[in-house]
Amino acid sequence: MTHTIALVDDDRNILTSISMALEREGFKVQTYIDGETALIGLTRNPPDLAILDIKMPRMDGEELLKKLKKKMSIPIIFLTSKDDEVDELLGLKLGADDFVKKSGGFSTKVLIERIRVQLRKKTNTVDDTKNIISHGKLKLDPAQLECEWNGKALPDKLTTTEFLIVKELAKRPGVIKERAHLMDIAYKENTEIEDRTIDSHVKRIRKKFKKVDEKFSAIETRYGSGYRWNVS
Repeated sequence: MTHTIALVDDDRNILTSISMALEREGFKVQTYIDGETALIGLTRNPPDLAILDIKMPRMDGEELLKKLKKKMSIPIIFLTSKDDEVDELLGLKLGADDFVKKSGGFSTKVLIERIRVQLRKKTNTVDDTKNIISHGKLKLDPAQLECEWNGKALPDKLTTTEFLIVKELAKRPGVIKERAHLMDIAYKENTEIEDRTIDSHVKRIRKKFKKVDEKFSAIETRYGSGYRWNVS
């Protein structure tokens, strides 16, 4: 199966170099020079995964991601321009599934491997069509990456990474899942992910649930250990 990757960046050199690398690996590539054009194109022809630059004219990556999440459920990888943590954490808080730095020795090989990881996660989740999880107010449908709380769909859909974290916690309520274990579930091949990444995902997951239930407290932090799905 040939996957289609959308690449959105205002740097034409980046578009050209990454597109050529992806096409050599057998991917189909859609390229867009700004967020507004990308939103129109991706809505008409949804890709399997999108790579977004954060800083772009006409519509930046942050706004584009928000709009895409309302229209489709696809993995999103952010391209960040700084060597520090600001862009990385911003991307995760916004709901990106992963990030790759453009500066500091940018490697298309690393980006391609991150793409394959996200596509495998998406495929593995979709293949799990018979394992609908229902626990209390929670209902998870892995086939559609749909999550309901108390009979209501979350207005902001969970990303693939967030869905996997919720699924892992909810399938064994009351059992503490260490951060290292959750990192392995969400980022199997990525050894560079640190604890704060899982914390950022959990914070965003809680925020999404609280949009349908202000009193949501099902994800319990066990300080020094990890997280668990609260059975109370």
